[in-house]
Amino acid sequence: MVNVAIFVSGGGTNCENLIRHFEHSDMVKCALVVCNKPDAYALVRAERLGVPTAIITKAQLGNPDEVLPLLQSYGIEFIVLAGFLPLVPSYLIDAFPRKIINLHPALLPKFGGKGMWGHHVHEAVKAAGETETGMTVHYVTPVCDGGEIIAQYRVAISADDTVDDIAEKEHRLEMEYFPQVVEQVLCSGTD
Repeated sequence: MVNVAIFVSGGGTNCENLIRHFEHSDMVKCALVVCNKPDAYALVRAERLGVPTAIITKAQLGNPDEVLPLLQSYGIEFIVLAGFLPLVPSYLIDAFPRKIINLHPALLPKFGGKGMWGHHVHEAVKAAGETETGMTVHYVTPVCDGGEIIAQYRVAISADDTVDDIAEKEHRLEMEYFPQVVEQVLCSGTD
C-alpha cells in the first residue's frame, strides 16, 4: 500500500476525484490532504470523505522541520499536487525524488511557469488563438512546470470558445484521466 498526500489550494474537485478513485484500492491510500489555505473547500471535501487534513502556511512550507515530520507521521511515500499553487521547496523535492507529480491545465511546455495557473492559463490559451488545449501530468523539479512529462491529454477548441468553455473542456480531461495517470505511476513500479 502506497500512502499518498494530496496537496491542494482551492476547491478540490481533483482532490475529491482522486480520493474517490482510490477509496477501495488495495494498492493506494489517500492518507492526507495538505492545503495552504485554511478556507479552501478542498478541506471540506477531504473531511467528508474521511481523509485527514493539514493546513501548512507559506512559512511552514519553507521549514523542513515542520513539513517532513508531518508527512512521516502519516507514512507518506508519494505526493500528488492537485491544484497546489505555491512552489514546492527544494528540500521536499530532495526528500521525495521522482515521488512528486503535478497536474497542469495546459499542454506543457506551452503556458507553463510562473503565473500560469488556473484561469490565467486558459486566458493565455485563448489569447494565443490555440486550436487545442489539454492537461499535462509531470514530475516536479525545482524548475516550475519543467519536470519530465508523464502524460498529456488533448481536446480541440474553437475560436468561438470562451475562456470558460476552454476551462470546462480542459477540466473534463482532468476528471477523466488524472486518477488513471496517478494510478499508473503508483502501481506500475516504473516511476
